[in-house]
Amino acid sequence: MMKAVIIFCLVFSTLTFFSCKKVINVDIKNASSQEVIAGEVTNAPGPYTVSITSTVNFSADNNFPPVSGALVIISDNYGLKDSLSEISPGVYATHTYWHGQPGNTYTLNVSSSGRSYTAVSTMPQLVDLDSVGFRQSFRGGGKQVIEPVANFQDPAGVANYYQFAESINDTVLNKIFIYSDRLSDGKYISQALDDDSTDLKIGNQLTFSMYCIDENVYQYLNELRQLLDANPFNEATPANPGSNISGGALGYFSAHTIQTKQLTVHL
Repeated sequence: MMKAVIIFCLVFSTLTFFSCKKVINVDIKNASSQEVIAGEVTNAPGPYTVSITSTVNFSADNNFPPVSGALVIISDNYGLKDSLSEISPGVYATHTYWHGQPGNTYTLNVSSSGRSYTAVSTMPQLVDLDSVGFRQSFRGGGKQVIEPVANFQDPAGVANYYQFAESINDTVLNKIFIYSDRLSDGKYISQALDDDSTDLKIGNQLTFSMYCIDENVYQYLNELRQLLDANPFNEATPANPGSNISGGALGYFSAHTIQTKQLTVHL
């Protein structure tokens, strides 16, 4: 049997206003080994990395073996072509002389073990993150919760998809926060992240990032969040989020903008 895999993005890690989309199920009784690909291109200078691992038997632990010796190429619609180098087992890196551009479309091609995989992602235009504030709310039992609030102007007439990530005192918070402007196109957005009472404390050092992602990546994260919400105890589940990688691989490839602010948690 094959262990069902849920791919965690780099955190690159999701929140409100999910559209309905069917979860793709994997038959764990008959599934063969699949390669798991995760990669990104951003508007910040490279290098960028692509990781490749493979799924394992259902009875094995969650140590997914790296896939070495693959041919990995990232190209764009303006003639860029970069053959990535394997810098550690299963991890492939671009060279440092280029960085992603909003509006460009990036294609990832992977050849491994006699199979070929392709993914395409268009980097959205940058939306400025004006500021990050904090608000206090209360949950069951009167617990105080501090939530960061992202403030930004959503462009009108364009479908926009956002992802947010947090690092607290240099520790990445492994949660998924996403937002779609489907119900708020062109409005000024103040989006709170639904943190837990154990996440943020006054005086913590917070690194807060906002990504502008494309629709396919948003849908991937949307499905992943639904799977995690349905499986809060991290038990094995016979489902995977739909991938934007063709050829039968699991995972995702994302071209996105990134903005980061560092601040001290306060009220």
